[in-house]
Amino acid sequence: MEQKKAYSRLMSLVLKETTSYFHSKGFSQLMPVVLSPITDPLGPDPNSTVIKTGEIEYLGQKLILTQSMILHKQIAIKEGHDKIFIISPNVRLEHPDRRTSGKHLFEFSQVDFEIAHAKRDDVFSFMEGFMSHIVEQAKLQCGAELSYLGRHLRDIKGPFPRYTTHELEQIYGEDWEHAASLENKTPFWALCHKREFYDRQDPEQPGHFLNYDLVYPEGFGEALSGAEREYEYDKIMARVSVDKLKMERYAPYLEFAKQGLVPSAGGGFGVERLVKFLSGAKHIGDVQLFRRVPGERVIV
Repeated sequence: MEQKKAYSRLMSLVLKETTSYFHSKGFSQLMPVVLSPITDPLGPDPNSTVIKTGEIEYLGQKLILTQSMILHKQIAIKEGHDKIFIISPNVRLEHPDRRTSGKHLFEFSQVDFEIAHAKRDDVFSFMEGFMSHIVEQAKLQCGAELSYLGRHLRDIKGPFPRYTTHELEQIYGEDWEHAASLENKTPFWALCHKREFYDRQDPEQPGHFLNYDLVYPEGFGEALSGAEREYEYDKIMARVSVDKLKMERYAPYLEFAKQGLVPSAGGGFGVERLVKFLSGAKHIGDVQLFRRVPGERVIV
């Protein structure tokens, strides 16, 4: 069995089982948005190393390649959808130094989902069930591929441990993710990151945030990023101003926010990162048939 074929079989399984699982839980699947006048700013996240935003001009309008569908998900929830997911192509033009990280791509697919009126505990419960399911199905349906790749997957059961980033920094230092991931034998939640304007601030603890990352064990690092969303117009405007973002760039989104957004929570996880974890691949580029690694020349 060729290695690329084994990775492709696992990729196919992830796409099939993800779609099936989300539908079984009452989610509606939306089509991805590839070009838009708005997209996730990916800042002021200190961990972001995106060096530029992909843009084109079409009929006199500047359109941006999607970096994440978070803003579109909020608009979709406002338009009456209760539970949605999208398997969305994302383009994030990362710094070439990320070539050696083993987990960064400049073009990848993300499963983006959002739940109206949800809290972070709702997302935790849903994702813990999903992770348990996907590992179980990988072992059942792709046992030969996992054996060929030398990968032994442990069963995964929730609830996963929860830590604040403040606790993780105290134990492992500022760059806690890799060390904490190596030490843990099960996925865990990292809570309270200072990030983008759409992540809701905890009304009971100013300066703390109702957001989260899911982190894979065994050194595989970040799996998912998500949050309860900021939905109150005045608070969104205040955060956009504090982050020094250009108001005109987000005008279409801000107009929807002014009309009134719906409280929601959700997240997004990379398909390739999930396949990397399931397969035990050393580099995320290995699981792609057509590699899109920062700093590497694109062949096809």
